[in-house]
Amino acid sequence: MYSVPISDPRVSELITWYQRTLQRAIDVIWDNIEWKYRFPKVEKGGQVIVPSKFKVPYLPKDRSFKRRLRDYLLQDRPYAAHWVDAVIRTAYSVMESWRKRYLKGKARKVKPRVKRRFARCKVTLMKVDYDEKSIRITLRPGEYVEVSWNGRWFARRVEGWRVGEVILKDDRILIPFETAKVVDVKDVIGWDSNELSLDGFSPRVGFIKVDLRPLQSMKIVYERKKRIAQSKGLRYVYEKYNARERNREKDFINKLASGLTKLFPNSVHVFEDLEKENLVSKREPKGRRKRNARTPWELIQRKASERTVIERVPPENTSRTCPRCGYVVKTQVGRVFRCPRCGLELDRQKVAAVNIYLRYLRMRGFPHSYDPEKVKGELWVGVALRGRSPVIWAPMKGALRAVKPREEGLI
Repeated sequence: MYSVPISDPRVSELITWYQRTLQRAIDVIWDNIEWKYRFPKVEKGGQVIVPSKFKVPYLPKDRSFKRRLRDYLLQDRPYAAHWVDAVIRTAYSVMESWRKRYLKGKARKVKPRVKRRFARCKVTLMKVDYDEKSIRITLRPGEYVEVSWNGRWFARRVEGWRVGEVILKDDRILIPFETAKVVDVKDVIGWDSNELSLDGFSPRVGFIKVDLRPLQSMKIVYERKKRIAQSKGLRYVYEKYNARERNREKDFINKLASGLTKLFPNSVHVFEDLEKENLVSKREPKGRRKRNARTPWELIQRKASERTVIERVPPENTSRTCPRCGYVVKTQVGRVFRCPRCGLELDRQKVAAVNIYLRYLRMRGFPHSYDPEKVKGELWVGVALRGRSPVIWAPMKGALRAVKPREEGLI
């Protein structure tokens, strides 16, 4: 998604109406929610345990309700009727997001409020001229707003791509581009997301280690600077350091995502589907919460998905499951994983990377058919803070170096 600046008072007026109408639609949907009791069944020790009941919200989705909602919002509308359809779609998207978070215990039983100023435009309100690289957006019948990305810095990058539904802001227009690029997949890499590194595994390459220590060091330095500025009440200094930290973090992650794509082309990158809200909740110790908050796993995955194919798997027990026999160790202390059933001993982070790789293969229907101890290669990758290309860290530059577990201190 790319941004094009715009200065038109009509856009601000449209956003004001869109925000007010969106809240009205959410109010109507909220008032018509049907609450039903659910009795979840939990199996424990071979017995079915039914815990306390709880209410589940069901959104009204029948055609008659949506027709009445549309007729209600069409009254005294100053813009084209398709803008009302865009409002209804956005309202249901907001309510579905709230319902999903409510069922997970992350949202309260409170009606969502629209605070951000935006307007999502439907495709039926847009006319895209790919030759002139411009978009014409209908406000009212016979009244339009035109925006062009011709001559922009990203124009050559999105050559031949299709335009999706744009988002209007007060001072800019966000244009999403999509492409139907066919990727000839030649490899699958499983990535374990850790505080100081990304640990990957692929049978073709071996073990891969991406060092995130420069990113963590940078964030710790800026945390200290912001804390000093905040203690002295220097708000402008705090905001300066905050913006500088954010820009350097984005630069690091962009180079990391670009480098992984260049080093491992035509590959599927498999990550854990982490819930960062749980990792930074108050149930965790304060030190661990701060360390988890520093590591932008979601941003790394999102930036990588813009350049290559990304898949996600459940993260449960990835570092406590033996990749050879499937035994799950109840408690695991230290960096070395030891399986009491088959005797496998390997670094926990490497075990997690192998299990993520295997979990993706099982999702695709492939069998469990190899021994991780046979893979001895390890590639260390670092991000060059100056320049655009990643570097393969010495002493492993060039060919992969065989890793002997006892010499590396793994067992």
